[in-house]
Amino acid sequence: MIHYDAIVVGAGFSGLSAATHLAQRGHSVAIVEKNLSAGGRARSFEASGFSFDMGPSWYWMPDIIESYFQSVGTSVEEHLELVRLNPSYRVWFEGGPIDVPAGQDRVGYLFESMEPGARTRFHAFMGEAKTKYEIAVRNFISVPGHSPFELVKPQLIPQILGLSIFGSLSDHVHSHFSDRRIRQILEFPVLFLGAKPDNTPALYSMMNYADTALGTWYPMGGMKKLVEAMESIARNAGIQFYFDHAVTSIDYFEPQIVVETSQERFGAYTVVASADYHHVEQSLLPPRWRRYDEDYWSERTLAPSSLIFFLGVNKRLRGLEHHNLFFDADFNAHASTIYDQADWPKNPLFYVCAPSRTDSTVAPKDCENLFILIPLPPGLADDRPKHEGLFQNVIDRMEGHLREDIKNHVVYRRDYAHSDFERDYNAYSGNAYGLANTLNQTAFLKPKMRSKLPGLFFAGQLTSPGPGVPPSLLSGQMAAKEANLWIQNIPSVKA
Repeated sequence: MIHYDAIVVGAGFSGLSAATHLAQRGHSVAIVEKNLSAGGRARSFEASGFSFDMGPSWYWMPDIIESYFQSVGTSVEEHLELVRLNPSYRVWFEGGPIDVPAGQDRVGYLFESMEPGARTRFHAFMGEAKTKYEIAVRNFISVPGHSPFELVKPQLIPQILGLSIFGSLSDHVHSHFSDRRIRQILEFPVLFLGAKPDNTPALYSMMNYADTALGTWYPMGGMKKLVEAMESIARNAGIQFYFDHAVTSIDYFEPQIVVETSQERFGAYTVVASADYHHVEQSLLPPRWRRYDEDYWSERTLAPSSLIFFLGVNKRLRGLEHHNLFFDADFNAHASTIYDQADWPKNPLFYVCAPSRTDSTVAPKDCENLFILIPLPPGLADDRPKHEGLFQNVIDRMEGHLREDIKNHVVYRRDYAHSDFERDYNAYSGNAYGLANTLNQTAFLKPKMRSKLPGLFFAGQLTSPGPGVPPSLLSGQMAAKEANLWIQNIPSVKA
């Protein structure tokens, strides 16, 4: 058996964050990972001369990402070449595209051109969104979610009074704007939080501040560069990586935890599980250490899964921006199909990332790298004929908008959906984004960071603070703090 002070299960963003923060406190740390490379859902691959990011493509909340780098003694600029995208993204409606520019003032003028008086209302809306963001970052998303008392802070009451927090985001947006396109632009950031805007707390208008004021950025070379930077920091801190080591069991033998993998046996005083929470509890822990049962998990509201098409196109597509949202279909019909009916959509909204519009390194010369994502309900049986129908649907619509042939220029295609998420990440019900951020699954109402197994802590999108790259970094940092306190209170270690 190989012994470390701490073992981290999973080399995604939360796992890398947890490991580096534990190493920074002087602990010996190893990361065990079932896949062959770091990154988790943010892994990458190369094919036919194209370089594809497999997961996150939006670099938002740069302040939190910068805070991670500073907390481990470095900075973003030492590792990444960031560019701010302008426009931030292009939204395709039935009547044509609208470019959402970088910067709050410019967005205000755009909305004014769409709805008289909207500029003034937008600045009021954003003022509230900024306050929510600042309160949330300082007080809500930076606590581990052990107890509601973490949120009971008298000094917050004057700041919260008058803010729209507990109503629905949809009602909040609709109270400010009547233009359907403005409403959809402001509601879109929560689509991947796992619930319809009318079921998402108005607190999450803070994402509009993150989007508009803090900006949409891109690390040259792709999101994989963020993974590479974090892996480099971890290795320089002495952290050992064990790839192709699928964990098969975790158990407690006082005073240590034993982690069995497909290739090796490890012992540690503490373990941070940044793999899928459900998989760890239900498949790796003995029943006596499980906090939740299958009934609990079946009652959770999951964020969507996704059908992703990775495409290499052997020509340039001049009508696309880096980020493109196709809202040329019925927004409510697609949302209802996902969240109410749990079925395959017939005419879906979809997202297209074309990083080759910004970065020439991700595609051969005069070619285009496309990442097309369709939100789907979790738990669907993967159905390849359904893939084909949806592929034809979205390509036909793109061709109609761009007025050029795409289908006959696709030289590489890879589909990725439910069964792939389950195979690669043990993702519960094939989910792509963890738990939905509904009111009854927020903060201390999420699955607990502390396990019943002594010394085991959870990190990642199924626990606090939730899905997304910046929240995952914070989750790993908080789990590391808990794990460090655990080690410090083991008598044999203190001695």
